[in-house]
Amino acid sequence: MTDAELIDAFESCLIPLESWKHRTHLRVAWIYLDRHGLDGAIERMRVGIPKLNAANAIIDGIDMGYHDTVTVAWLKIIEATRRAYGPEADSETFLDSHTQLHSKVLLRLFYSRERIMSAEAKVRFIEPDLAPLPRFDA
Repeated sequence: MTDAELIDAFESCLIPLESWKHRTHLRVAWIYLDRHGLDGAIERMRVGIPKLNAANAIIDGIDMGYHDTVTVAWLKIIEATRRAYGPEADSETFLDSHTQLHSKVLLRLFYSRERIMSAEAKVRFIEPDLAPLPRFDA
C-alpha cells in the first residue's frame, strides 16, 4: 500500500484491526510528519487513532485504546530520526532504513512502567522519567 493509499484508509477508518500494527502506526506517523510537521501530526493522530479504534470496536481502557503519551513520544522519536538522517522517499523506505524503530518496547528506554501506564499519561502527554526524548530544533 502506498503512503497516499494508507493515509486515505486511515482517515476513512478503513484499516482493519488485524492490519493496525506497530509498523502501520509508524507509517501513518511518518506520513503526517512529512506532510504537516510535528504539531500537525500530533493533532491528526490525536483525532485519527480514536476514530479508527472506534471503527474497529476497540474498547478504550487503561491498557488499551488511544494513549496520548505513547503517540506523542513516538512522533517525537520519528521526527528526531527524520531530522538526523533525512526524511527518505516514503514511509516504507524510512522504516526499512531505521530498524531500531521496529521495537515496540523502545519507549522503555525513556519511561518507567509506572509512568507510561499511568492514567495521566494515557490522556495527556507527559515527559519521560528515565531519559529525555531526543531533542531537535523546531
